[in-house]
Amino acid sequence: MMTLTTFKHLLAAGVLAATFAPAMADAPVEHPVIKRPYKLAPSADLVYSIKAKQRGIGLSGESVSNWRVGDGKYSLLAETKAALFGKILEQRSEGTVDDFGLAPSQFVEKRFRKEAATTTFKRDSKTIVFSEGDDSYPLKGGEQDRNSTVWQLVSVARATPEKFTPGSEWSFFVAGRHDAEPWTFKVVKDDKVATGLGEVAAIHLVKAPPPDKKGQQVDLWLAPSLEWYPVKVTFADEDGDYVEQTLQKIVKK
Repeated sequence: MMTLTTFKHLLAAGVLAATFAPAMADAPVEHPVIKRPYKLAPSADLVYSIKAKQRGIGLSGESVSNWRVGDGKYSLLAETKAALFGKILEQRSEGTVDDFGLAPSQFVEKRFRKEAATTTFKRDSKTIVFSEGDDSYPLKGGEQDRNSTVWQLVSVARATPEKFTPGSEWSFFVAGRHDAEPWTFKVVKDDKVATGLGEVAAIHLVKAPPPDKKGQQVDLWLAPSLEWYPVKVTFADEDGDYVEQTLQKIVKK
């Protein structure tokens, strides 16, 4: 899953002068082991339209997620393209499927005009390491990368839909480009979402920034009638800037 800071920075490259620096990472923290029932979503290509606003300037693009699962393995390739720039972001996650669900082995993120960053989940030494930093984290089971997290959430929802009720919370330990941190999604309500496939019923979840930190809020809508695929994602900053990603097409594989 890309961040608003990343998307705005990428779309603005060469056009806007603003820079968006990520917050300084905290020291590595311990994280709990959480094992939940899961049911993987069927392989598919999902096409999303993207629109954004930064300092009053409208931006647009398209994102395609290629999700594949089978033979005890999975892969997820997400590519984002912007008008005028072409491909500005590529995120690839691949790994196996174990007792916890998705078990990433490697996460690679390639940003516009930047070298690729690689996060490796070393199952033999039970550590998570980064090409962009010296931090490492223990690998206990259930950890995800920035790209696989939503699909692990989808898998859990498909296995236990009756538990995705307003107020329920779902936490994951998520590795990014150079560090890792807990992500918690909270179910808000049942909702309706306008998509390229028509209006669909969806479960609305929110990932808010930690109370002691400034950051973006992420809203996510999963559609039970469409295999629980993500049908909409929004990233919103306190200053009113946002990115909105809406499903336009599903191609089953």
